Amino acid sequence: MTSDKSPLEFYGGARAALAPFALFLVGVAWLGLSGAPDERGFWPMLLAALCLGLILAKDRTRFSEVVIEGMSRPLVTIMIVAWLLAGVLGMIMQETGFVEAMTWVARQGGVEGGGYVVASFLICCIVSTATGTSLGTILVCGPLLYPGGGTLGADPTILMGAILGGATFGDNVSPISDTTIASALTQGADIAGVVRSRLRYALPAAAVAILAYGALGGDSAFAGTAAGLEPSGSPRGLVMLAVPLVVLTLLARGHHLMEGFVFGILTAAGVGLTFTLIEPHTLLYIDIESFAAKGALVQGMERGLGASIFTLLLMGLVAPLQASGMLERIVSSASGRAHGARGAEVWIVGTTTAAALLTTHSTVAILTAGDLVKRMGERFGIHAYRRANLMDLVGCGLPFLLPYMLPVILAASTSATGERFGMPRVSPFEIGLANFHSMALVAVLVIAVITGFGRGGTTETAE
Repeated sequence: MTSDKSPLEFYGGARAALAPFALFLVGVAWLGLSGAPDERGFWPMLLAALCLGLILAKDRTRFSEVVIEGMSRPLVTIMIVAWLLAGVLGMIMQETGFVEAMTWVARQGGVEGGGYVVASFLICCIVSTATGTSLGTILVCGPLLYPGGGTLGADPTILMGAILGGATFGDNVSPISDTTIASALTQGADIAGVVRSRLRYALPAAAVAILAYGALGGDSAFAGTAAGLEPSGSPRGLVMLAVPLVVLTLLARGHHLMEGFVFGILTAAGVGLTFTLIEPHTLLYIDIESFAAKGALVQGMERGLGASIFTLLLMGLVAPLQASGMLERIVSSASGRAHGARGAEVWIVGTTTAAALLTTHSTVAILTAGDLVKRMGERFGIHAYRRANLMDLVGCGLPFLLPYMLPVILAASTSATGERFGMPRVSPFEIGLANFHSMALVAVLVIAVITGFGRGGTTETAE
């Protein structure tokens, strides 16, 4: 691999570095509006964008090496491993009848329609806040909550949007969230103070989301019609509650995501076999006729392939953009144009937004823009808590709404777990439009910048 750190050059100048990404965004918009079923539909657009970048690059060998380096980042590997393991865990949980058990509990409690959607949102809020990971919350809660919505009259799209929205909540406010840590440290602020001050933005957004999910989450057309579930459900699978408890306990205590899922899989298999909820061949067997291994272990890993390949290609596309230096130019281009605190905050929001749109990752965007945001904020007397909150509101807004962003892609992939229960697979475009919590965060962000809510005076002192 090359050690050359000079900017990667393209024919047509630095702006040509944006051409591959522009092609990808246009393709995603077209596929989304056309009803692309899942992340696999985005593969050809990513491949076309990479081809365009290779053609435009002056040093095609270095371009290729940069792409491979982007694909091989530890973060990418961790995500792929987690998705594969989460697919296995979700499949085992479904085979043991856990979904039927959750449906039974909901019916006994009279929670249906929009009420079930709100309950799912709140559960995901608790899980994401406790674990500090939005992706982990989607992976853990999606396969457990989404399939049961069929017999409970929940709208599939709104339900999946609520799961994504609840995952967003914890990513925004949890003291162990990567975006919280990154936004606080880049601004030289203490994490505890940032979290306390952030609640004034997060709680109103959550309240709006709860009202929206409750009002729009019901769909009587699905009530009692899910093919894979008995309308009455069954309580036998409730013993499997031990599995998510094991996973969440490990994550909350700071154990690695992979460790949590591995022990979750072992617990799920052990409990399922002990209580005869599954048979050994359910986990793995050999299909002699097709000469293939099958079972929950294989099917679960297959679920993660679509999102895994998408992630590899996307990170490969982002890497040349970063290596070209274009991202830094975009981030710093307007640094001298702000006038006053409000103008500086508009610049902070715009800079972080541009970084998020181009890197497709909230934490990477915050780290990229953090130093310039700190200098700009200090110049205009904007408190460190305020700067951190503005950046995190951006990071938990757009990346959880747009169909080419990783959290939305992951949520769409997770919705496949409901197909065997009569719940449809939902596209990234639809899920993004149903994430009312992130929409509310964006609205709160706009209001805060325009009105000055949370900036200066006694409010700033309270922060």
